[in-house]
Amino acid sequence: MTNEEISPDITLKEPEGFQCSILFKQNYLSTAHVVINQGGTSSGKTFAIEQALFCIAGESPKQVITIVGQDIPNLKAGAMRDALNIYNSSLVLQAKIKNYNKSDRIFEFLNGSIIEFKSYDNSQDAKSGKRDYLFINEANGLTWDVYTELALRTKKRIFIDYNPNTGFWVHEHLIGKPEVQLIVSDHRHNPFLAPEVRNKIEALKTVDLELWKVYARGLTGKITGLIFDNWYICESIPADARLIALGLDFGFTNDETGCIELYQQNGELWANELFYETGLTNTDISVKLKEIGVNFNCEIIADSAEPKSIEELKRLGWRITAAKKGADSIKNSIDILKRYKINVTRSSVNMRNELNRYKWRIDATGKTINEPVDSWNHLIDPLRYIALNKLKINSTGKLQSRLPHRQSSQQASALHGLI
Repeated sequence: MTNEEISPDITLKEPEGFQCSILFKQNYLSTAHVVINQGGTSSGKTFAIEQALFCIAGESPKQVITIVGQDIPNLKAGAMRDALNIYNSSLVLQAKIKNYNKSDRIFEFLNGSIIEFKSYDNSQDAKSGKRDYLFINEANGLTWDVYTELALRTKKRIFIDYNPNTGFWVHEHLIGKPEVQLIVSDHRHNPFLAPEVRNKIEALKTVDLELWKVYARGLTGKITGLIFDNWYICESIPADARLIALGLDFGFTNDETGCIELYQQNGELWANELFYETGLTNTDISVKLKEIGVNFNCEIIADSAEPKSIEELKRLGWRITAAKKGADSIKNSIDILKRYKINVTRSSVNMRNELNRYKWRIDATGKTINEPVDSWNHLIDPLRYIALNKLKINSTGKLQSRLPHRQSSQQASALHGLI
């Protein structure tokens, strides 16, 4: 069973307590064993699948539903956040749920059903546990072997979602097979999306047609020309790493304000995401920096295009300076960063997502040009700002900079414990 078109003619009464899109109806009513949701950014596919799973859990007793992601930080930033939003916005749903165990990440229903959130390190790990329903969130972050073990232990139905950056095991092994339904969606299927977000997504067409196909239309792409291939996921920052600086990129309505901290140890860089949010005023930024334990003596390097914001934060007591931009500063900062192994903490989900999308522009002839696509870079830009101001390369390729002393162990543990 395959179906790439989303029919607007599906008739299903909206569940009491929910506001639903057509994607909810498509997933809820599916009779396929495997339901694949291939979609662009902000199509609402994860939200819709979870609404369907909440309905299934509430209607049928003693169902075991497992939602699986690449790792727990990814789940917390995406599927778990959506699930809690669904739960908190519906009194009808809350009346059916006995308990939400935050530490174990399990919703327990009064009828004995559960919805659990899991991640698995390998295929052997995935052999533990059986379930009635399975939801693989952002499936291109999992291996085929892990999926196979989970699928073998799922009785009734499997839901899958992902952004189609490029083809992977879903395309190779599942799409087109019997009892597999394919649903292709994009932001136009999400009636609850703000107009400014839609405009931002559609604007990709003017800068990179391949990105627009993937993220604005949900079509399988082949995103090439990624800028950074020298970054790796790490669990934490080494205790003896030295802090270089914090980087800050200003945003507000459509763009996120992004802040990172960057450390150095043994010629490698260690990056950690501090916050990534829209709607932050300069006062809000100051409060956030205090809340996560940043020392007022810590140097912050910010976007020089916002001199007023920089001055306001200075008057609030922060040691903040503007990035040293100039001719070819973007290319130069990228060249500096590409000389290092960059370790990115697992908790830095938004930064990891940006690194997976940050690519060179392509001109009208299809030729790659030496200019990045100016999108999904509100944590990469702060990384570049630090490189411009603080990192220099000597003849051996090692870091030369005046590094401030690392914060006290109490400050450091307070900072990292909140990430």
